This record gives sequence, C-alpha cells and structure tokens, in this order.
Amino acid sequence: MKKEAATDATPHSQLTMQVVEHVRALIASGEVKPGDRLPPERELARNLKISRSSLRAGIGFLSAMGVLKSRHGAGTFVSSGPPALDSSSFSVLGALHGFLPWQMFEARLVLESSISALAAERATDEHIAELAEEVAEMYASLDDPQEYLIHDVRFHRTVARAAGNPILGALMETVTANLYEYRSKTVENAQDLKESAELHREIYRAIRSHNPALARQTMEKHLNLARTAQAAEIERSSSQSEPAEALTE
Repeated sequence: MKKEAATDATPHSQLTMQVVEHVRALIASGEVKPGDRLPPERELARNLKISRSSLRAGIGFLSAMGVLKSRHGAGTFVSSGPPALDSSSFSVLGALHGFLPWQMFEARLVLESSISALAAERATDEHIAELAEEVAEMYASLDDPQEYLIHDVRFHRTVARAAGNPILGALMETVTANLYEYRSKTVENAQDLKESAELHREIYRAIRSHNPALARQTMEKHLNLARTAQAAEIERSSSQSEPAEALTE
C-alpha cells in the first residue's frame, strides 16, 4: 500500500510517459509487433507498479497518437500503421510544455486550415474512409468525453496524413500530442460534444467532396469554436475546485 501511495504522488504527465516508454520498449524489442494485442491491463499495471487508471491515461495518449487502437471487447492492439514513437518528436513535445492555450490554437489555426485544404486536394479513398470511421466513433462516444477526445485527435491526425506532406505531418504530430495531453484534463467539463462532432462531419464532407476552400473554411470555424469551448471547460474546472480549496483555508 505504501508503494501505491508513492506512485499516486507522481505527476500525471510522468505516469503517462512511463506507460509510453514501456510500450515503446515492447515494440522496439519485438515483443509486440504491429497488429499484436497488448498484455491485459492488470498485467501491465502490475509490471509498471501504477494504478489501472494511470495506465489507461497512457494508453489513451498512445491511442490518440495512433500507436495503439482499442477494440471494444477485444483489447488494445498495436496499430498496423507507422509508429509515432519517435524520440525527436517527443523532444519537441517536451519543449512545447507550458505553452498557453491561445498560442496552441493560433498555431493550429495557421497549420490546420492549410492542411485541411491540401487534404481536400489529395485525400485518397483510404483517408476518406478513416475520417468517416473517426466521425462515426465521435458520435458513438458523445457520453464518454475521454473516448471522444481520442477519436477527435485521431481525426485531425488523419487529415494531416491526407495532406500528403510529411513535414506538415510531423509538425501536427507535435501539436496534437500536446493538445491531447492538455485537453484530457478539461474535456470532462465539455458541455456540447455533439456540436463538435457535427463540425468534424462538415470537415469530412468538404474533404470527401475535394473542395479545398470549404475544407479550409470549416476547419477555421471548428478551431475558433473549439478555442471558446476549451476556455469554458477550463473555467468550469476552476470553479468546481474553488469550494474544495476554500475548505482547506
């Protein structure tokens, strides 16, 4: 029990990266390969000496980055696509820690508006099918904000891949990783995920119809509304913690 208490005191981000490094080691050693199922949660949590909730946070991070994919009732699998566990990208991610939310959204607005336009020009049938699947999963997880967030981030990663520019894709990997890490702390306070899902569907339709101007326009609309929504989530999170803080004064 004392060991458990010491583990719980470890910062959330450190526990997440502990899971990330463990999975990276499993992949690098060949113990698990693309398409393989990870060991059960209970076994992984015991090996890492962390709680299962902390383990799920790390798995959620890797799922959002496309490294892992959870299948209902079947377990968690290593994705068959290219791995996102690149040391240089995580170094850049570390440098981004501490950036302000408005700075992240400004960066996303500059990057993703152009990326979505390129995606509308270059998306293959496979990219469009993946976007459709992520939109469907978003609608299916409206009552589960953390699960919704995973599909939200994966949607944006797919848009970046559909743009067909690996440099822009690498930049978006860094931004989406930071976005997931930050947003996972506030998304439980989201009030209208359905509106978000509908905007993602509009972006998908613009890309499917190969309309760059509309894709750019709908992405900008989505990001501006997302910035407002996240600010409200942060405010609600702060207001909920105030009574508890007041009791300790």
